Amino acid sequence: MKFSITTLEEWKDVVAQIIPEIKHPILLLKGNLGAGKTTFSQVLLKELGSQDEVSSPTYSIVNEYDTPKGKVFHFDLYRLKSVDEAYDFGIEEYLDNCFLSIIEWPEIYMDELEAYDFHEMTITNTESSREIDFK
Repeated sequence: MKFSITTLEEWKDVVAQIIPEIKHPILLLKGNLGAGKTTFSQVLLKELGSQDEVSSPTYSIVNEYDTPKGKVFHFDLYRLKSVDEAYDFGIEEYLDNCFLSIIEWPEIYMDELEAYDFHEMTITNTESSREIDFK
């Protein structure tokens, strides 16, 4: 699925179309700094029924949210220096025990994700819009 948006309000339309397509428990978010990964996650969690305050997990590495469908873990792996750091905080335990894991900056963990089914979303900023590709 491909989308092009020019306003923050349009994230809600994108999320409304993506939610029915989520068939796997992992969603990888790729894009440059400021692309909208956390904004997308905030809208997604709200639409999934979470009442929690959603913030970037940049410093905590993982945030946990409750939804009517189950736990959602939101990761930001940007600061990890090696895959060993992901194992150290128990990433596998999180991935195996939730409704959905949203992973920003998943590149350092990509080889390990081969054992999982996942969706991938790429957000690209252009001069006038954000281009979104969801698979």
